[in-house]
Amino acid sequence: MPKPLTQTTGRRKQAVARVRLRPGAGKIVVNRRPVENYFPSVTHRMIVGEPLRLTATAEAYDVDATIHGGGVAGQAGALRLGIARALVQLDPDQRVPLKRAGLESKKYGLKKARKAPQYSKR
Repeated sequence: MPKPLTQTTGRRKQAVARVRLRPGAGKIVVNRRPVENYFPSVTHRMIVGEPLRLTATAEAYDVDATIHGGGVAGQAGALRLGIARALVQLDPDQRVPLKRAGLESKKYGLKKARKAPQYSKR
C-alpha cells in the first residue's frame, strides 16, 4: 500500500474521522469496508463524495478512513470534512471553492464548531 500523501481529521457532532489520501483510482474505504457497504444510503454516499466532486478529483485519489463515534449522518459529515481538509492541504487553491460550498465548518473565535468560550460578566 503506498504511503499516504496527507492525513487529516474531520469532526462532526460526536463522530471523528481520520482520513488518509493516496494517489489512486477514486476508491473510498471506511473502517476497512467499501463505502457502499459502510454507508448503504445513497444520500450519505453523496455527502461523503461531495468534496471530491467539487474539486474534480474523484478519480485522482483513494480515500482510506477510520471513523468512530456518533451516528451515521454525523460520521458521513465528519468524513466529508476530513476529505475537504485533506484536499486543501494538498492544494491550497481548492480552499475557496470548498469554503463557498460550506465544507469548512469551524467558526473563528470558538472552541469547537458552536461552543463559545465561557462568558464572564465581571
